[in-house]
Amino acid sequence: MAMGRPRGFDADEMLDKVVNVFWQHGYEGTSMATLMAATGLNKPSLYAAFGSKEELFRCALERYWQRQGELTRKHLDEPDARTGVEHMLLALVDIQTQPGLPHGCLAVHGGLVGSVASAAVRDELRARQAALQTMVRDRLTLAQAEGELASSVDVADLARYLTMVGQGAAVQAAGGATREELRRAVKVAMRAWPEAD
Repeated sequence: MAMGRPRGFDADEMLDKVVNVFWQHGYEGTSMATLMAATGLNKPSLYAAFGSKEELFRCALERYWQRQGELTRKHLDEPDARTGVEHMLLALVDIQTQPGLPHGCLAVHGGLVGSVASAAVRDELRARQAALQTMVRDRLTLAQAEGELASSVDVADLARYLTMVGQGAAVQAAGGATREELRRAVKVAMRAWPEAD
């Protein structure tokens, strides 16, 4: 079997650039021309390495979620659920307002798509966001079993609320809210944490 010509670029480095483009412009707002300009690759090289625009977005989203998932798990694994959730939200705010990166969240900004052609992308983003909410809900369920949350608390509703805070912070960050403003908002939101029995 003949070996293909080796790539003349680092695929991981290119994928990081692609993540930033989709993060900044969203799925529908990103053109192949924008991706080519950001990566320095021509269209055939991009397609050969990553496939279609949708496949490229999926690769970028997977890369983004690997990092976000690690961060989320790290904080949700903290011994105290309330502290862990607060640390998770504060860390997300820090990422969403990090200098040198687009402000906001790839999953939120990337999901601002409206055409029928983007239905698969929307479904993928919904699944990722549901997975995050499930991670938070599972941690809250454990906290409830351990007596950190009252038995009357609906952990599914609380998980939805907390993930909504994170997603709302992403929208605010993309709109220009500062890190300090968003960190204060997280502190206010955490006042809604229900007390134990």
